Order: sequence, then C-alpha cells, then structure tokens
Amino acid sequence: MKSKSLILVIILMLVFACKDQPKTDVETTEQETETNKNTNSLKGTWELVGFYNYNDNVVVDSFSNNTISRQVKIYTDSKVMWCKLLKTDSIEFFGFGSYDYDDGHLTEVLDFGSAFMNEVIAENKEFNFELELSEDRFEQIELDDDGNKIYSENYVRIE
Repeated sequence: MKSKSLILVIILMLVFACKDQPKTDVETTEQETETNKNTNSLKGTWELVGFYNYNDNVVVDSFSNNTISRQVKIYTDSKVMWCKLLKTDSIEFFGFGSYDYDDGHLTEVLDFGSAFMNEVIAENKEFNFELELSEDRFEQIELDDDGNKIYSENYVRIE
C-alpha cells in the first residue's frame, strides 16, 4: 500500500512539474508584436472595391468598381499577382512579380503579365505607391512627380 501511495505522489509531482509555466512579459510582448505584424499585413487576397480621385491631396471624387470589372490581388510573403476580369476580354489584364512595403510605401516590380501589361512592363516594371494599410483594407495611392496624390485603388481583404 505504501508503494502505491508513493507512486501516486510521484506521478502527481510530475504532472504539476510539467504544467505550462505562465508566460513572461517578454514572451507576451513578442507574441503581441507578431500578432500586430500579421494584422496589418498585405499577405492575403484582396478585392478592388473602388477608387478615389484627389485634388490638392484631398479626395474630390470616389466611385465603385463593381460595375466596371472585377479585380483581385494576391500577396504572398514576397510575390504579388493581380488579375482583372473584363467582360470584353477574358485574358486581359494580369500581372505577376515581387513587392515590398514599409513605412507607408508600396513597391511592386512586375516580371510579366498579359499582352497589354507586357508592353507596359517593357517600359517600366517598377510601380511605387503611397500605402494606407489597416487590418482589412488598403489604399494604394498614385503620386505625381511632386508627391501629390492623384488617385487611389481601394481594396478590401477577402481572405
């Protein structure tokens, strides 16, 4: 009987000794930082929902995309691909390349695309935008040579 009690005590001690320890403040802060990075990340699938036109860096006009066409962008860790469904031509428009974003700026460098886009890429393969990013929405804003806002494409996260 003593040996059974001793074995039970040893088992209980092992169970309690192996129990998860509370997280330290450093571990908690690291996890929160990683969560915030993922929350405001471009990684995912986005659908174009509308546009803004600017004058003197102020929105002066906005319109929806749902009646014109459908456009989706997919960002992985380092790659971007977008496609636009046009009712008149099912093989135009798409582009594929790499991207980088930091400190409110987005750069996409396209490697190839549809026939029309390959003509554009032959002239310029790097596209720079101002970026306004939140958890489920982003705006890529085209700037003129003086840094003034011209127009933006506005996306919502769909995955």
